[in-house]
Amino acid sequence: MTAKGTFETAGWTPQPPYDERDGVTLGVVTLTKTFSGDLTGTGLVTMLMATTPVEESRSYVALERIEGTLHGRAGSFVVQHDATSDRGEQSLRIRVVADSGTGELRGLRGEMGVVIGPDGGHSYTFDYTL
Repeated sequence: MTAKGTFETAGWTPQPPYDERDGVTLGVVTLTKTFSGDLTGTGLVTMLMATTPVEESRSYVALERIEGTLHGRAGSFVVQHDATSDRGEQSLRIRVVADSGTGELRGLRGEMGVVIGPDGGHSYTFDYTL
């Protein structure tokens, strides 16, 4: 199955860096998301970030618990983010953590793609199985 829609982020809260050396910074950020479309609900994200002296080169990993309704099925699940930017060449993988689904989303597996539009809006495509 495929779910599509949009999401908004809020509450971007960086903590003080836990390590800074030679222009490379390691830090933690928390934020929330609100999903609309085939997936409706909220996401709570905790992200580990690495920034470098080259603005277009950075990385993050994150865990996000999403709670809501997916094509009419209520529950929650966790996704793992893995993102890099190598001098602007970007890659992003967001996949469901196996057996993290609850309620009617028990057994959920899948991967989510994200696109940031020219206006800064975020949209998602979520390919999944139940």
